Amino acid sequence: MSTQRNPELASGSAEAQRRIVRVRGQVQGVGFRMAAASEAARLGVAGTVRNLWDGTVEADIEGAQHAVDAMLAWLRQGPTSAHVSGIDVRPETPRGADSFRITG
Repeated sequence: MSTQRNPELASGSAEAQRRIVRVRGQVQGVGFRMAAASEAARLGVAGTVRNLWDGTVEADIEGAQHAVDAMLAWLRQGPTSAHVSGIDVRPETPRGADSFRITG
C-alpha cells in the first residue's frame, strides 16, 4: 500500500474535483497501480487505485482541476508496460481526500 499526502488539498487551498475512472485494456499485472500512484504523487492528486475482478483498474482521483485533468490524460495512456484500450469517467462529489493509496 502506498500513501502520499497532498498538503494543498489538506489545507483546503485548492478547489477540488473528483472523478471515478475505469481503465480498460491490459492494465493488470503490468505495474499500473504503482505507476498511477507515482504519477498521482507527482501531480498532487489524492485518491485510490485498485484492480477490479473484471480485469480493469479503477482510480478514484481528487484534486485541483488542472491536476485531475493531467491525471486523466495519464490514465488514458498508462505506463509503457500497459495497453489502455479506453477509460470511462464519471464525476463525483469531492470527499476531501488528502492522500493517494493503492488498494485491492
